[in-house]
Amino acid sequence: MIEEIYSVVEEKYFSSGDFNGMPIYGLEGVFEINGDDFKAAVRQAIEDEILTARYDGNPHIRGFSQIPKDKILEGFDNADYPGHTCLYPHEKKLAGSDRLTAYKEAPYEMALAEGAGQLDFRTFDLSVLEYYRNDPRYSYNTDFIHGQISITDEYFESDSVPEHDQILLQTFGFAYDDDLNRYVAVFLRYLGNLSTEHQKVWAAKEVKGDIKLHPDYYASSILGSWGSRMSIFRAFTEELKVINEMSTLIGKPTLFRNSYDEETPKEFGFLLRPTQAEFNNFMLLLDKMMSDNINKKFFEDDVEIESEEERDDGKIVVRPKGTIQILESWVNKYFQPADPTPIEDMMKTFRKVRQLRQKPAHKVSIDSFDQELFKKQRELVVKAYDSVRTLRQVLANHPKVRANPPKISEQLFNGEIWDI
Repeated sequence: MIEEIYSVVEEKYFSSGDFNGMPIYGLEGVFEINGDDFKAAVRQAIEDEILTARYDGNPHIRGFSQIPKDKILEGFDNADYPGHTCLYPHEKKLAGSDRLTAYKEAPYEMALAEGAGQLDFRTFDLSVLEYYRNDPRYSYNTDFIHGQISITDEYFESDSVPEHDQILLQTFGFAYDDDLNRYVAVFLRYLGNLSTEHQKVWAAKEVKGDIKLHPDYYASSILGSWGSRMSIFRAFTEELKVINEMSTLIGKPTLFRNSYDEETPKEFGFLLRPTQAEFNNFMLLLDKMMSDNINKKFFEDDVEIESEEERDDGKIVVRPKGTIQILESWVNKYFQPADPTPIEDMMKTFRKVRQLRQKPAHKVSIDSFDQELFKKQRELVVKAYDSVRTLRQVLANHPKVRANPPKISEQLFNGEIWDI
């Protein structure tokens, strides 16, 4: 009887299109599923690693592999019978199936066919995302906890883009090893839906090791709960937005010309490849969002935004002050904290970002690959976020803001931010 049961289960598995399980209730009429002999045969098949079973969550998909046999048997014995228990071919039995040859060109569809779980994940070098981020035919969105890739509407079903390139990656996330090195993480369910060509591209970038999902990606994707913190990049633009709202409450033009909260540059995120060129491009963008983004009109009538210099010939030359100098003058004039350290650190960071932006502009440099750039960028991003957060806290002390404070999310207010 076991072989007959297995044959039906395997047929369901391969013909379903998603490697689904066979619900025991679906075998009624083919087998006497309520008979002791049938139930004993199924249990023995699980014991002999011919079949396996799922009985909780969504049992119609094999969510995870590598579940201990003892746990499967315990669940089979204790779950309502037949209930919604679904049967699957065991991985060891599948290894000898001739039907696997149909998937030999698609590595992740092959993994699913061999019995891997739909929610098992694989991890990849960050550079695998470059192709999609840099190609305008793709919509690439990420908050550096979750992400999504799809072909843009303009190129969907277009003759100018081969069908195998018209892909959709419904979700991807990030993962880390013990040294906080970052990787891309994708569930097999979605990797298996990629075209054969793109599965091979991803397979070439796969990284193996003791790597864990980002805590909030795990929480939202596996546990179905809201994340506990906010991405540092989203927090940065949220701080700019709140600062501008406070500016309006004070009765002034917005302190920043653009908060970038609605249209955040896709390059504003952790590096995908640790090259000096990509690092320099990021610093250029960060400075544009910080010092270059400061609106001098905010400071008019409060501090001087120009300086006068006497030339050697006695003539007076009026020169505009830099935005960092103007900001520092304004903060020092209106805000005298007991501990000046946060303000000093804020201004140091504005200047450091400007310095790093200007450095490559004054010399021709050879591009280089350096893993330490990941760490260097992260440290600067944390300081940049701390700086705009400090500036928001400065404006929060203005009487008009205290009287009618703007709405700030609890995560932003408490600094509950993911900086990994």
